[in-house]
Amino acid sequence: MVTIAVDAMGGDHAPKSEVEGALKAVKSLDVQVILVGREDVIRRELDSHGSWAEYPIKIQHASEVITMDDNAAKAMRTKKDSSIRVCARLVKDGSAQGMVSAGNTGAAMATSKMVLGVVPGVDRPALATPFPTVKGKPTLLIDAGANVDCSAEMLAQFAIMGEIYSRVIFKTDKPRVGILSIGEEEHKGNDLTKAATPLFKLLPINFVGNVEGRNIFDGSVDVVVCDGFVGNVVLKVSEGLSEAIRHMLQDSLRATITGKIGAVFSRSAFLDFKKRTDYSEYGGAPLLGVKGVSIIGHGRSNANAIKNAIRVAAEFAEGQVNRRIAEELARTQLFSETAGTE
Repeated sequence: MVTIAVDAMGGDHAPKSEVEGALKAVKSLDVQVILVGREDVIRRELDSHGSWAEYPIKIQHASEVITMDDNAAKAMRTKKDSSIRVCARLVKDGSAQGMVSAGNTGAAMATSKMVLGVVPGVDRPALATPFPTVKGKPTLLIDAGANVDCSAEMLAQFAIMGEIYSRVIFKTDKPRVGILSIGEEEHKGNDLTKAATPLFKLLPINFVGNVEGRNIFDGSVDVVVCDGFVGNVVLKVSEGLSEAIRHMLQDSLRATITGKIGAVFSRSAFLDFKKRTDYSEYGGAPLLGVKGVSIIGHGRSNANAIKNAIRVAAEFAEGQVNRRIAEELARTQLFSETAGTE
């Protein structure tokens, strides 16, 4: 049974969402969960759900909490008994095979990198975020915000990590990998994308060239690679657009629906659309390139998002994604021998 450590104090709705999500996970998945945080607070929330002792849930006390307002670097250094850091230590010492946090993203990334270390051959870990597509299978965007400034070599590393993740987690056969740019033609783009293209051509991946923003959602590509600045803008714009469309669609349905049968079908279609565009169905974004499983969720994560983040962490651990990344990078001679030693 895979054990996942969950930062029970980090999210906007902590510990309610974390506790409820953990209970959902242990009831439906073959996992054990360690809830990390202030023991009295976690226990009180667990008790509100009735008898929980029969389920594979443990509590690990952590006396400190890194809030959303904390400076990530400073908090990581000063709050050494924070719930995020204790989660990382549990993974480091083998008590857990993965960690999940919906808390301060910067702190979760920095702590994961510092405590767990970096996979050999990786300069910088990257966030990989799935996006829904019209064809059903998600497109993976990497990097979604971990590194605002990147080199061409880093993008090539992201491509290998994203390609492996797509194969293992999404069961994609020969994932199509593209560089996010302003046009499909190879001569279009900025200095970074132009410098990355010849490196991508040397990689043992199914490289399809430049792709545009619209291709993220049309299902024509499986992995989209970009620097973290661009990726995070894409992520935030997409989240805002999705929410706006849901609200507008709901308002339009209310204004136009007549009759009970029409209302039933329209409501069913709306709920299906809402589910397909709901971030909670994907759980969280894995931080690829660290020596361990670290899944970073949205600050607003609800119980469903936490449950799915735990599922993703368990799948990541069982698929041995980190080992595959290290092996693939070791076979690739494009990167410096100092990569991963920062």
